Amino acid sequence: MRIWFNKTFSTIGAVLGNLRQPVSADEITLICTHTHTTAAVFLSADESYLEPAELTGQAYLEWCVDFCHQHDIQLFWPGKGATLISRHHVLFQAMGTQVMSVADHDTLALLQNKADFYVDLKSDIAKTMDFLAVNDRDGFDSAVAELSAKHERLCVKPAVSVYGLGFRILDTQRDSITQLLKGVEYQIPMRELRQGMNNTPQFATLLVMEHLGGPEWSVDCAGRHGELLCAVQRKKSQLAGHGQTIDNNAEINGMVAKLTEHYKLNGLFNIQFKEGVNGPRLLEINPRPSGGFGMACLSGANLAHIAWQSIKGETIQQPVIRYGLRVTEINTPVILEGVS
Repeated sequence: MRIWFNKTFSTIGAVLGNLRQPVSADEITLICTHTHTTAAVFLSADESYLEPAELTGQAYLEWCVDFCHQHDIQLFWPGKGATLISRHHVLFQAMGTQVMSVADHDTLALLQNKADFYVDLKSDIAKTMDFLAVNDRDGFDSAVAELSAKHERLCVKPAVSVYGLGFRILDTQRDSITQLLKGVEYQIPMRELRQGMNNTPQFATLLVMEHLGGPEWSVDCAGRHGELLCAVQRKKSQLAGHGQTIDNNAEINGMVAKLTEHYKLNGLFNIQFKEGVNGPRLLEINPRPSGGFGMACLSGANLAHIAWQSIKGETIQQPVIRYGLRVTEINTPVILEGVS
């Protein structure tokens, strides 16, 4: 089968590596495209091609359809444009190309905005942290006053972001120069944040939230249209350099299964949790493989292969997961060669 991964996060290399492991060389051909000639994912691909960097929206969709036709793609696993592409499966099916979408269009759009997602989510499916969404300084002040009465520390994060970009703990004691000199990360002086809001009367939705001070879990999953096939929990050490542990938290397992069923999740996806004073709370659902996907597969569960078996309609044998296994990643120097 000819499988195409278009431009996406660099971590897709771990997916390709694990997808290739248990299958014969002639069973799959892995095709990757990117806008840069030195994209690291090209090292894992059988065929590599450049994408036009300037295309977005409908123009990019049309380019994808044409690429599938020209290169005889049988399975399209989209990264860039995944939400738009999920609405147009019929265009690809007309030429015999199957599309691997993590969810339908409306669900993918919902997951991109954490404010909308948290409001939509029912507490009997998964519990989130206490939060308020704001768009101006008055709203921010009101949210801080309300949440401070219930929680010792607060944090903020843009409603739309990836990789934790924009997350900051509100610091009510120190200014930015003190934080800088002391090497404080992921914190922002609340007084200076408010001053900045004076120059921006209205801003994109910002979440003001209770700060969850406990450990974090990243759960890598394989699913089939709402059926959870396998999930691997990675509990992250709160000490730098101490790696992650393959965990089996029952409460998290329950929430992952319910979230998968409720949102009809499919393929490979990642769900993140963090512990607060009242237990684990859902942070987000990432409709893509995570940065730590390769570590999860060291547990004994090759999630990429499980997803591949699901695509082919095969019966899934539950792997034996090595709970308690401590894992980490190391950097490996390589030579990048541009695509021909």
